[in-house]
Amino acid sequence: MADKKMVEQITSMEEDFAQWYTDVVRKAELTDYTSVKGCMVIKPYGYAIWELIQRQLDDRFKATGVENVYLPMFIPESLLQKEKDHVEGFAPEVAWVTQGGLAPLQEKLCVRPTSETLFCDFYQKEVESYRDLPKVYNQWCSVVRWEKETRPFLRSREFLWQEGHTAHATAEEAEARTTQMLEVYAKFCEEVLAIPVIKGRKTDKEKFAGAEATYTIEALMHDGKALQSGTSHNFGDGFAKAFGIQYQDKDNKLQYVHQTSWGVTTRLIGAIIMVHGDESGLKLPPRVAPTQVMIVPIMQKKEGVLEKAEELRAMLAADYRVKVDKTDKSPGYKFAEQEMRGIPLRVEIGPRDIEAGQALVVRRDTGEKITVALTELSAKIGELLETIQKDMYEKALAHRDSHTYDVTSWDEFKDTIENKPGFIRGMWCGDQACEDAIKEETGATTRCMPFAQEHIADTCVYCGKPAKKMVYFGRAY
Repeated sequence: MADKKMVEQITSMEEDFAQWYTDVVRKAELTDYTSVKGCMVIKPYGYAIWELIQRQLDDRFKATGVENVYLPMFIPESLLQKEKDHVEGFAPEVAWVTQGGLAPLQEKLCVRPTSETLFCDFYQKEVESYRDLPKVYNQWCSVVRWEKETRPFLRSREFLWQEGHTAHATAEEAEARTTQMLEVYAKFCEEVLAIPVIKGRKTDKEKFAGAEATYTIEALMHDGKALQSGTSHNFGDGFAKAFGIQYQDKDNKLQYVHQTSWGVTTRLIGAIIMVHGDESGLKLPPRVAPTQVMIVPIMQKKEGVLEKAEELRAMLAADYRVKVDKTDKSPGYKFAEQEMRGIPLRVEIGPRDIEAGQALVVRRDTGEKITVALTELSAKIGELLETIQKDMYEKALAHRDSHTYDVTSWDEFKDTIENKPGFIRGMWCGDQACEDAIKEETGATTRCMPFAQEHIADTCVYCGKPAKKMVYFGRAY
């Protein structure tokens, strides 16, 4: 009964998805609450997922010429004020430091909500000639935004992320870097996290404060809500003009640089949970699973069983992230626990298996049980992990596609948003008044204007005027 009880502690997804999410995050030991309101402890298992994300993304960044740096966490108020749209966009979420030790500060400091202004200040001193360009920098750090409503991974007052900040000689180079980094994010989500994404441009209403253009990848969660999973911004020369970042070109003329910034955060862990999880808990794609294979010894007190489990672990450890569960819990409890933690493969080995020279391998994603000869175990595990990775992506893609609806009228839009959670594709006239009205009346926002445009109708889904763009709409986290 112990194993059943453990799973009963999670609320059913269909009953209350938000509560299911919180239960999984706590029971799978990803995070915990703290005495600091709105901030979370990322526990070892949750942090191990972040480390795998960080390591693999960092490799992909560096392959495109990115270098890592680190800038201060404090921003003087005068620096934040330099770019008007930017400061207005972030003002409601900024945390301020007003005292240092026992003395009040002459100028208050903001705890970075994002680091554009610091990078601009830095580039202004670093860049003199066209020979100094491009600057393609990234930093891994935490940022603080004073959110009212918080939820582990999805929205907390302090969160971990990376923020890339680049400076280029021309508008074309900046645009190329902006789209290149969005492509890096999209590929990473699909190839590593097994999450399909829609690539597109944000509307002016939804773009980053101070940007000329914001590009986004949007993912669909199991409950039909959208999650912005990564953004890349082209700043043009707006920040450069505000901060005086100029370089001498080949003709000795002074020119302003063109800048970009791009980032993803620990909210990607929230996306993994909400795209792949099920009634038994977490389900991790193999490429981002801290433990890919858990060996569970059956009747482990019997002579030779633990030794055999350890021998298998040593054999597999060269190629996979593998552990042995030697705890004295019952096998049933162990199985439920490994399922809750989303471990892709379980290998069961007991006295009878040892005698027969085989083990039972169980897939977390489908529950399928496969008997494998010990001599073939390593090869079979490699094959299964690849299959699971691919199947999890295909399943998420099928879910997204079956929850994406094309609508051509306002009545159809309202009916769909209320009764069929998912992405809505509709035509838009380009007028922000319609965008505002749609959000006001239904709670749905424009997620993006996809790069892959299709013509669904001639007229705007809200006002009936001639349409300019096909847009993805949705209720979002």
